[in-house]
Amino acid sequence: MFVLGNLLDGVVYIVGAALTLYEFIVVARALISWVNPDPWNPIVQFLQRATDPVLDPIRRMIGWRVGIDLSPLIVIFAIEFIQRGILPSIARIAGELNR
Repeated sequence: MFVLGNLLDGVVYIVGAALTLYEFIVVARALISWVNPDPWNPIVQFLQRATDPVLDPIRRMIGWRVGIDLSPLIVIFAIEFIQRGILPSIARIAGELNR
């Protein structure tokens, strides 16, 4: 069973790192939206392509009811919930399997 535990532990590590990286990408997208970015800039295009599939459905659900775009904040809260709530539980299961 230790092989499954180690596999789960590795998956938790990789998913956590990917979520942290994506959180930085969402923050960069939110910060760049405060200025008038050049839409032809490759960095701006990458940020839009990387975040629009996640942010657009949230924008459609909550809209602009409060006058600002809260979708990046909701995504960051969801990422933090996954990193602090779900991933530690899976890591604990992996630890139990390694016994």
